[in-house]
Amino acid sequence: MKHDESTPGRLGAFRPTRRQFVTGLATGSVALGLGLARMPASAGTPARRGGAALVTGTDFALNIGAMPVDITGRTRPAITVNNSLPAPTLRWREGDTVTVRVSNRLRDMTSIHWHGILLPSNMDGVPGLSFNGIAPGETFQYRFQLKQSGTYWYHSHSLFQEQAGLYGALIVDPREPPPYHHDREHVVLLSDWTDLDPGALYRRTKKMPEHDNYYQRTLLDFVRDARRDGLAETIADRGMWGRMRMTPTDISDINAHTYTYLVNGAAPLGNWTGLFKPGEKVLLRFINGSAMTYFDVRIPGLKMTVVAADGQYIYPVSVDEFRIAVAETFDVLVEPMGQDAFTIFAQDMGRTGYARGTLAVRDGLEAPIPSRDPRPLLTMADMAHDMGGHGAHKGMEGGCGANMSAMDHGAHGSASTAPNHPASETGSPLVDMQSSASEPKLDDPGIGLRDNGRQVLTYGAMRSLFDDPDGREPGRTVELHLTGHMEKFAWSFDGIPFASAEPLKLKYGERMRIVLVNDTMMQHPIHLHGVWSDLEDADGGFHLRKHTIDMPPGTRRSYRVRADALGRWAFHCHLLYHMEAGMMREVRIEA
Repeated sequence: MKHDESTPGRLGAFRPTRRQFVTGLATGSVALGLGLARMPASAGTPARRGGAALVTGTDFALNIGAMPVDITGRTRPAITVNNSLPAPTLRWREGDTVTVRVSNRLRDMTSIHWHGILLPSNMDGVPGLSFNGIAPGETFQYRFQLKQSGTYWYHSHSLFQEQAGLYGALIVDPREPPPYHHDREHVVLLSDWTDLDPGALYRRTKKMPEHDNYYQRTLLDFVRDARRDGLAETIADRGMWGRMRMTPTDISDINAHTYTYLVNGAAPLGNWTGLFKPGEKVLLRFINGSAMTYFDVRIPGLKMTVVAADGQYIYPVSVDEFRIAVAETFDVLVEPMGQDAFTIFAQDMGRTGYARGTLAVRDGLEAPIPSRDPRPLLTMADMAHDMGGHGAHKGMEGGCGANMSAMDHGAHGSASTAPNHPASETGSPLVDMQSSASEPKLDDPGIGLRDNGRQVLTYGAMRSLFDDPDGREPGRTVELHLTGHMEKFAWSFDGIPFASAEPLKLKYGERMRIVLVNDTMMQHPIHLHGVWSDLEDADGGFHLRKHTIDMPPGTRRSYRVRADALGRWAFHCHLLYHMEAGMMREVRIEA
């Protein structure tokens, strides 16, 4: 195997707040030295500089174990791969057959799922569906041929091991040159870290789903809104939120009050640094390997040209900023020049914290870190609940929230489509709201990003660089609703949690349309294993090939699936705790 090492960042002159200092001491990569996770000498790990090791070839040995790491100033247990957090970056080549022997050094069962990679179902790495899992002390051999190229990642599919550190980048080089030129490249792997035991964090979220929502509206907010919208409308708006036991400030289940956000294992003060020479075109492979966090990414002073989404080439799109959902990947070209350092700034969707790295001409440099944007507020319009016009003011921002009793207020607007709610939602104790009028909203930048003065990437702006590879119209349509109950932290499809749901069955070779309707106030990144998800445009035409489809609140999005992979496959929300709480189905592709 061939090994390569990346270059580190160093602490600079940035003056942190106490909170930033506490949550930004170190990177998570297993190494010794300034800015890197401190490991005991007994670990026997040689000092390395920067993020995860790069490993290339066709034959790999990965050892999954537990080690203490220090990311926030406290030594905490983590799950590592080859003594590294994040796991080593694997570099493969399209057309090759790779062999990966995964050995379990933990006390519990483990697994690795190759996210977005097309392979036989028994190699997919989902315990209970693909295989039995990897028992303690055992080794499982993955072996499959690579049918694609691009930026992907891999992670555990066992309990909460992904949150504890079992994730890494995966690059598949193409057989043919890409449709763009670049001089060098860097992986930018975003993630969220908690010092809590992930199982304990899940239990806390089940008991107190509002725990991280520190921001509540005040009397001053009421006065401001009354001046802007009028007293009667403001009172009506507050009344609706009160009756629904909701708060418009609840943007995400877990945020920076619990999490520290990382770039390639580095907390903000660790300042992971990727080098460049002026005039070079640099390819940045962004991967959102977090458990629960959406990131809004920009590099102040640089335009970004997005050239691939989820490993698949798209027509180039020039933007200032993009939102990357959990499990998505975007390949971005930049041409840094005119200054020696640029900040890679990735703030969480709720504006409670950020991950940060640097592009620089040499090690040790840094650029100014921008202020976080104002916190967004949820509106009824974001959830396709117009409520007779109240709360749907232009320019207001929305989010995801909590505690809404089941309501159907009727469709509003000619472009809306009234969903057909399944009978399993009616009266379900696991459903606390239903969307009444939903649209694809492919051209909507999203909650907190509208009218911010920057050019923001949208699904509508991206288009695959190729035509529909299948070409057939779908022979049938299946509509599924993303459902939940915030007060119980219960998540499901059609109000039926995974444990009670029947498999969704597809016939081998068929072309099927899946329609997703988000009845909740949360964004959900939906991932179907084993096959591509070909997103349709608003007119039902082929638009964008992806492996993960983001579903903002109040949206109705459709995509085509070619059932060309026999076996049992997972279909789930990629927010880790939502999947664990029930938002998952089995898909069976049968002959």
